[in-house]
Amino acid sequence: MASKLFAICLIFGFVLHASNLDAQDKKPVSTSTKQKRKTYAIAIHGGAGSSPGRSEKANKARMASLKKALEIGTKILENGGTSLHAVEEVVKFLEDDPQFNAGKGAVFNSQGKFELDASIMSGKDKSCGAVAGVKTIKNPITLARLVMTKTRHVLLATDGAEQFAKNFSEVTIVENSYFQTERSKKAWEQLQQRRELSKRKLKLSHIPQHTGSYRGTVGCVALDSSGNLAAATSTGGLSRKKFGRVGDSPIVGAGTYADNATCAVSCTGTGEQYIRNVVAYDVSARMKYKNVSVQQAVDTILSDVLNKGDGGIIAVDKNGNIHMNFSTRGMARAAADSDGRFEVIWGKMKLGK
Repeated sequence: MASKLFAICLIFGFVLHASNLDAQDKKPVSTSTKQKRKTYAIAIHGGAGSSPGRSEKANKARMASLKKALEIGTKILENGGTSLHAVEEVVKFLEDDPQFNAGKGAVFNSQGKFELDASIMSGKDKSCGAVAGVKTIKNPITLARLVMTKTRHVLLATDGAEQFAKNFSEVTIVENSYFQTERSKKAWEQLQQRRELSKRKLKLSHIPQHTGSYRGTVGCVALDSSGNLAAATSTGGLSRKKFGRVGDSPIVGAGTYADNATCAVSCTGTGEQYIRNVVAYDVSARMKYKNVSVQQAVDTILSDVLNKGDGGIIAVDKNGNIHMNFSTRGMARAAADSDGRFEVIWGKMKLGK
């Protein structure tokens, strides 16, 4: 009898010990092991689709412009400014720079005119605004933010967006010809000539192939000191696109997305592919539902969802981790954070502070 009682006590003690061990395994992870959030982080892209190939002088000028854009955004964030303000100002600066396919540097559509798109989103409350197919708005990103803050809508297009813009002194109205540059004009002429040659079935090697990036876009993502994320994207469109064509840049969830719970994203590339696959939102969704890192989410989409050569993605997560990747020959990009990172990358060229 005594031996049976001893055996029962021994078994009970083992079960109790195992239960305690299991309870210890299920204790919440100490907050000290959680990743520390950076005070701020910012990333910029100047469009995917080509690699440096123009003159060294032109490449250096493009790098210098990206560096200036990064300085603008970093200064705002360092001084306690909001991520929303930072991304708008960075994109606005790039829209004014004719070296990029946005704003002043937009490319011609099939009718020899310019149609521009832009969007902006706050990760704090998922408020967002966008404009599509505007022809006389100097800075589409500014109008996109006004759509976000001054209307109950998300997207205004073409004539409706133009009419809305006239209500605000902060929106500069220009002639459509303002967006033309010598580079875009030359590219248009070369593409027209290439089209004529192809009709006559002549060798295309007779036409200079380097005419710039025609899937170019500019974009910015940022995290501010309050932990709020924001994203903004602007484009001059696809060269010789059909009149009225709209890509992913003004489509929230396709080309732009921000959610404080996950990340902020801006995309560049073949817009139709980004729309079909809801790429910007997909980065956030993979992080939220599959519990993967921002790097894993971006890289998987580029390798397994999109086709090689479709474009690139920049993203920053809620802790300030930045990831920038692409499947094209190159993507102009830049990044900075509160830990001291400050770099501009264009092909093999790289600039720091």
